[in-house]
Amino acid sequence: MGRYVIRRLLQMIPVFFGATLLIFLMVNVMGDPIAGLCGDKACDPATASRLKREFGLDKPVWQQYATYMGNVFTGDFGTAFNGQKVTELMSTAFPVTIRLTIIAILFEIVIGITLGVITGLRRGRPIDTAVLILTLVVIAIPTFVTGLVLQLLLGVEWKWIKPSVTPEAPFDELLIPGLVLASVSLAYVTRLTRTSIAENSRADYVRTAVAKGLPRHRVITRHLLRNSLIPVVTFIGTDVGALMGGAIVTERIFNIHGVGYQLYQGILRQSTQTVVGFVTVLVLVFLVANLVVDLLYAVLDPRIRYA
Repeated sequence: MGRYVIRRLLQMIPVFFGATLLIFLMVNVMGDPIAGLCGDKACDPATASRLKREFGLDKPVWQQYATYMGNVFTGDFGTAFNGQKVTELMSTAFPVTIRLTIIAILFEIVIGITLGVITGLRRGRPIDTAVLILTLVVIAIPTFVTGLVLQLLLGVEWKWIKPSVTPEAPFDELLIPGLVLASVSLAYVTRLTRTSIAENSRADYVRTAVAKGLPRHRVITRHLLRNSLIPVVTFIGTDVGALMGGAIVTERIFNIHGVGYQLYQGILRQSTQTVVGFVTVLVLVFLVANLVVDLLYAVLDPRIRYA
């Protein structure tokens, strides 16, 4: 296990540098970031030259990247064009998005897996057909439509929730945004679990457990569900990074000042340091989440051994 973890950590190094370099290059080709600082008017040459020297934009791209990565390892993610440290933006944005992601993941686990188990055990029945149609509808509807409809009905028409989340963003105000964020993934989790349960319910080890006279709930929880969760855990693990980075639409709809909001503002203002800084942290989150998922395989299926 230890050697496997070390090998995976070493594999993360080129992935981390490759992903951050790609993001750095992409952000730098978006346009001249200094031009956006002067509004509709063009910056005068002296001011533009001074700002480029101040933010290190007068150096070659490879040198900018090397300097940036050197600073990252000391905890310095740079300064946004408004003069605020990127780490300060992160300290306010990430706790909000982490709370939102936790709620979304809980929806996926509780509702998605439960519906998947029920429909997998009752495949071909009316409830199975109804859930399959419902999940297909959820997948087909864009997230921004789901968010706007729920905000209009629950927040504006029926007054059940606040249409916009307050700056503190407590857990109770993030329930509906979390459901919106998780909606499409929840549908996929339901379908993945259903398929996996339906396939494994015909496996020999399940038939053996039934033939031994084990209680039905024990066959389902200890044998069937445990082995069926491997593809579901893989999906949810990779979805953690996707939810945190892909919350731009949901956070815009409910006015949540999280990672998606800061990324949107950074792209809008062509703030290289902000965009690259946030994406760098998201890359790390994605890599760690994948490592945790790989380690969970052995917990779910004891036959899996790490060399």
